[in-house]
Amino acid sequence: MNAIGLRKILKKFDKRFRYRFTDYYVKSRANHPYSQLQQVFKHVGLGAVVGAVSRNLHELQDCQGSYLSIYDPPALPLQDPVVDSIKAAVDRLTHSTNFLNFMAQHALIMQEELPAPAEEQIDEERYHYVSLLLNLANTFLYMVNTYIIVPTADNYSMSLGAAATVCGIVIGAMAVAQVFSSVYFSAWSNRSYFRPLVFSSIVLFVGNAMYALAYDLNSLTMLLLGRLFCGFGSARAVNRRYISDCVPLKIRMQASAGFVSASALGMACGPALAGILQINFKIYKLTFNAMTLPGWVMAVAWLVYLIWLWFSFKEPSRDVEENNSPHASDSETAEKNTLEKGLKQPLLITSEEQQEDDEDAEADGSEEVSQESCRPATSIASAYRLLTPSVKVQLLIYFMLKYAMEILLSESSVVTTYYFSWSTSTVAVFLACLGLTVLPVNIVVGSYISNMFEDRQILLASEIMVCVGILLSFHVIIPYSVPQYVCSGLIMFVSAEVLEGVNLSLLSRVMSSRLSRGTYNGGLLSTEAGTIARVIADATITMAGFLGQSQLLNITLLPSLLICVISIAATCFTYNSLY
Repeated sequence: MNAIGLRKILKKFDKRFRYRFTDYYVKSRANHPYSQLQQVFKHVGLGAVVGAVSRNLHELQDCQGSYLSIYDPPALPLQDPVVDSIKAAVDRLTHSTNFLNFMAQHALIMQEELPAPAEEQIDEERYHYVSLLLNLANTFLYMVNTYIIVPTADNYSMSLGAAATVCGIVIGAMAVAQVFSSVYFSAWSNRSYFRPLVFSSIVLFVGNAMYALAYDLNSLTMLLLGRLFCGFGSARAVNRRYISDCVPLKIRMQASAGFVSASALGMACGPALAGILQINFKIYKLTFNAMTLPGWVMAVAWLVYLIWLWFSFKEPSRDVEENNSPHASDSETAEKNTLEKGLKQPLLITSEEQQEDDEDAEADGSEEVSQESCRPATSIASAYRLLTPSVKVQLLIYFMLKYAMEILLSESSVVTTYYFSWSTSTVAVFLACLGLTVLPVNIVVGSYISNMFEDRQILLASEIMVCVGILLSFHVIIPYSVPQYVCSGLIMFVSAEVLEGVNLSLLSRVMSSRLSRGTYNGGLLSTEAGTIARVIADATITMAGFLGQSQLLNITLLPSLLICVISIAATCFTYNSLY
């Protein structure tokens, strides 16, 4: 009763404040030693109550006495709707308040309120474990594909007669194509998951083969076309939609955290793999060296993945999804609501309780959102109109951190070669170490720091630390040293990782529920913001190269500093509206 009552009160706050106050309230008090909310989380006592209720109902059903203890399992376990509702009430409060939630929101896979048992059964029918693994493998391979060329892109550009800073265009070509591929893959996932993944694998296989062949053809155009093809094969929107639509809610957090972990692992493995592929040989007219092997290795990896996908992926039933879509008829919605309320009626009802239940039913009915307000956005413009000022500020923050991180990663090979004469292997180790910090940082933030400070406090502090890292990266008067570059880069990267997790956690709470489904969803908006930031950052590196490598570092850091200062000012301006 306490859990149900508290949940209803918090729902009213959610409706009045127009944001997920429940998430903030439970998260900030669930693990606090002085919080009275802990009394609601007494699972031991609740389990004893559920056991007693289940045993007594079982005896009444069989019309025979039983002298067994409540701790002895019954011969035929009874699943009464009332018992299910008790468990569901506590699950609604305790759901998603730990590190797993922080990791899952890092993926910005929009979460909705716990579904009815019938909807959860539909999710179970659509869920296929191997298909989920294939989506996570696609995420991992794509991130490896993105970062495997970073340590050698400058040398590859110079071998084709271009300047070293053309590596910005080579790396950014993939992001340019991803701006468009995210939209059509998101729309395609409304009808199928299997066909987009097959198309993605084929395009990525072709793109990597073109990237590798560009060396023997001595064609910079072929090199850029290969990277564009790789970007057109970005199926991250499909991976997100599969987890959001086809994975049962009880393991959706684990799947979302797996999505983030696969991305982080791919980000670390890409440069590390490039550092290993330092061999040189030739077969017929095909050259295999440190510059072409990343393309050949990824082409083979995508071919193997395509074969696994073809024989193992199970396409979810689309008719089940249509029946469970937000466009269901009003009569079906009313029938489902009536059934759910009927199942949760107490076993014994007095006249006073009946009157209170009627009042609760009227209150719940007033909270039902109209069908029109639940429909997803139908275009980028309509999705943009759903964004509040605080959401726009958080998208700006996301743009800033992606821009700063892309500048750091993409120009690392050129900068370190110019200042420190680092080899490709040394650059690869440096980038791999940066990627390996992602998961430990998220563990610390999700398990400890987020329980001690409000998210908006962590957000502002992380932005300031990113700004500090950018300032320390400038080459002003004193000779540029390895400790200065490594320490400033580490501060900037780790702070940006903390900022990304907290920012997306806030974004998933305050973003409109209409952006939790459909083609133009919250995940697509954040992906587009981050991808556009990467495109602009890579273009900045190439344009700054015309001023000479000696000016590259400071010129590319200036826009990062400017955007960071603007985002800090915007955060301070909207600080009170961030929760």
